[in-house]
Amino acid sequence: MAEMTVLIVDDNAGVRRFLRAVIGDFATRMWDCIDGADALDAYVTHRPAIVLMDIRMPRLDGLAATRLILSADPSAKVVIVTDYDDEMLRAAARDAGACAYVTKSNLLDLAAVLLSLLP
Repeated sequence: MAEMTVLIVDDNAGVRRFLRAVIGDFATRMWDCIDGADALDAYVTHRPAIVLMDIRMPRLDGLAATRLILSADPSAKVVIVTDYDDEMLRAAARDAGACAYVTKSNLLDLAAVLLSLLP
């Protein structure tokens, strides 16, 4: 299996811890930040293979942060991880450039989604 490095972007510390636990068996390195406003700097610093991005965050939402990351690196892989199972948000995530959309109620599917994104 290829190395999997992951940046987790979520304003909820409990969710960040839970995501680390869910992917901990196969992620080789993980970093996190608490807001979309910090996501681009963290991405540029660490160059993770995959970014797990929440949508609703206080300073900069995940869709705007996804667009920023993809404008800096069009090959970036951003997976939206959110509470909202909403078709309009799914479409907005696709339009922003996200390669996948996972609801927090289906986090057991997250491992399969991430593994499918590796070369």
